[in-house]
Amino acid sequence: MMNNMKLIIKFIAITFAVSCYTLSLGANQEFEIVIQDHLFFPSMLELPAEQKIRLLIINQDPTAEEFESYELNREKVIPGNSRTVIFVGPLSPGEYPFFGEFYPRTAQGMIIVK
Repeated sequence: MMNNMKLIIKFIAITFAVSCYTLSLGANQEFEIVIQDHLFFPSMLELPAEQKIRLLIINQDPTAEEFESYELNREKVIPGNSRTVIFVGPLSPGEYPFFGEFYPRTAQGMIIVK
């Protein structure tokens, strides 16, 4: 009985360790983009190449905005006064423009991957 309990505890510990490792392989880094007054801050964001990135988009405006990028193949509506996460990458070096579909004249930005 005691040996079975030890095996079960060992199995749970190994499963937990593997799960933590797998989760750590997700996004290597997190970067924030804030929407305020229908503008993106920062409007130019430098990201490392060949890594999966977690973008935290924080909309501080009371109205919704849509984060959109044809080059990143991403499109997501962020309601007013809320936040969302968008995963991108791994990306090759280059420039990846993005914009706010609801306010495209002011909400514009660029991700530069080096």
